[in-house]
Amino acid sequence: MVQATVAPAAGLRIGELEAQYPMYCKAMRMLVREGASLAKVQRTLCWERLSVLHTSLPRHYRDPAQLFFNLQRELRDQQAPSVNQPQLNAGS
Repeated sequence: MVQATVAPAAGLRIGELEAQYPMYCKAMRMLVREGASLAKVQRTLCWERLSVLHTSLPRHYRDPAQLFFNLQRELRDQQAPSVNQPQLNAGS
């Protein structure tokens, strides 16, 4: 009988992966801030662990690609000047 609660290479159980989920998300966020490409991020341990969680519990954990693109958009939105905030003029 195959045990579905074990991650392939690491030998970690799903519960252990779930406990570390915030750390994997933080690692992904750091990679996005550093400007890592999707291809580079897909070769990381955090991607592998997030993929296992998504595959095992898709209703609870998003696809890592979706997380990657959401983090990219969030970073881009933080770096872009807000349209709703008035610009301060240095000469005024």
